[in-house]
Amino acid sequence: MKIFKLISLSLLISFFVVSCSKSSCQKNTENEQLVKQYFELFNAHKWKELSELYIDNTEFKDPSFGTGIVKQSKQDFIKKYSELNRIFPDLKDEIKQIYVSGEKNIIVEFLSTGTAPENSKFELPICTIFTIENGKITKDFTYYDNFDETK
Repeated sequence: MKIFKLISLSLLISFFVVSCSKSSCQKNTENEQLVKQYFELFNAHKWKELSELYIDNTEFKDPSFGTGIVKQSKQDFIKKYSELNRIFPDLKDEIKQIYVSGEKNIIVEFLSTGTAPENSKFELPICTIFTIENGKITKDFTYYDNFDETK
């Protein structure tokens, strides 16, 4: 009888561990799909649809904003990327690698390319850490070399 209880307890614990892992795994898959959808919308320059992947006041970290965290509305986001798209009409991002970090964070390495108004082409390696909660991006922390050679 004691062995039966021990086996039952072991099976119950194993089931609990496996079910927790499946839940976590499913959440990570959903978050990865959201990030892939993000890049599809980005490359299609669908800024309004892309903004809908974010909460209303998302925390952003981006060298173009300085060194701190800046909260932006969906309207701010649309304005920023519409302007960027005006300057670089063929702007595209190519995912190089996606890393899952816990249940909320997805890290993406990607290469941004485009053509400036004077027809010079650029390639910029970028890394973004997305924090995703309840199916929406709550934080977008982006890192790239923002060194200005003209200074």
